[in-house]
Amino acid sequence: MIRRLTLALAIVFVCLPAHAKTEFGKLQGAEYRIDVPEDWNHGLVVYCHGYDPHVGGVGYDPAKPLPPELAVFTKAGYALIQSGYSAGGWALEQAVPDIEALRKYFVEKYGQPKETYLTGHSLGGLLTVAILEKSPEPYDAGLDLCGVVGNATEVLSRAFDEQVIFDYYFPGALPSPVKIPKDFQLTEALTKKVYDRLLAKPQAAATVRRLVGIHNDKDLASITLFGAYVLKDIEQRAGGNPFDNRNTIYTGTADDNALNDGVKRYAADRGALAYLQRYQALTGHLTRPVLAIHTTYDPLVPPSVPNVYSLVAREAGAGDLFVQQYVKHNGHCAITPDETERGFSELRHWKQTRQAPKAGWLH
Repeated sequence: MIRRLTLALAIVFVCLPAHAKTEFGKLQGAEYRIDVPEDWNHGLVVYCHGYDPHVGGVGYDPAKPLPPELAVFTKAGYALIQSGYSAGGWALEQAVPDIEALRKYFVEKYGQPKETYLTGHSLGGLLTVAILEKSPEPYDAGLDLCGVVGNATEVLSRAFDEQVIFDYYFPGALPSPVKIPKDFQLTEALTKKVYDRLLAKPQAAATVRRLVGIHNDKDLASITLFGAYVLKDIEQRAGGNPFDNRNTIYTGTADDNALNDGVKRYAADRGALAYLQRYQALTGHLTRPVLAIHTTYDPLVPPSVPNVYSLVAREAGAGDLFVQQYVKHNGHCAITPDETERGFSELRHWKQTRQAPKAGWLH
């Protein structure tokens, strides 16, 4: 079983302080890291990393210790496994089987855990919920950290609309949202260029910030550029533009008539929308507890995203299995290790007692 799952890469073991074993290797084209603490309680945490633009997925440096936000799991006595996925970007179709292959490898080598938790940041939070919806059997519960927990068509359409609106107020600053060049990259020079355009038109910048819920021009410049990069990624994966704003009525400005008359309208390419629906749709049908933690201000993944999923889960009859808490910080995934530790403790208590934690402020 191990030989069948492992594809011709030497497995490396290193000893790090406070760890009985740390293993690095490769499965199905995806690099991985396994940390088993000295005081292993025979529980397992499966971690899903967030969006990363590297084409071949994330790699792991044996010289680097676990970051503090992940060390909380081994500190609690749990083994921690991480797949780098065999592809970068919005790689849900690759990530799901890669994560499952690593989990099976761990079980084959180290034994069946007494309990298994799934967790992840950002896109990894989406993976946490998506896996628990579709393949919950190996898992006891999930910890969603600042996750993009929404249907891809809805979440990414929001990013597309933001690009359309930005293009209306700042024409030519970015490529067309349906024709983003394959070589488009996020650079400091381009970020500064966009930021300077915002400073040159403060009233227009303020309007866009208000529409998209972003507090300052620096965040607006970086988030807008990141959105363009993600759309490029999606268009390449889907084989075209999957977004259609011909029926969209934009609101929230001092002159909505002018905005709707002036924004460019686009039709989705045939087959591209089907790609998003095939690989990246959430239903709300949970059978395992999920605790979601989000910051009150997240310019990249606003709290409205998990808010909507909470309603979807409720409509699917699983509202009691999705609890959302917030932390009082600004920024995407600005959740401290101490807060992650408290959230994980509450999730374990939920699993053990079947008493859900209280929604609201995590303190």
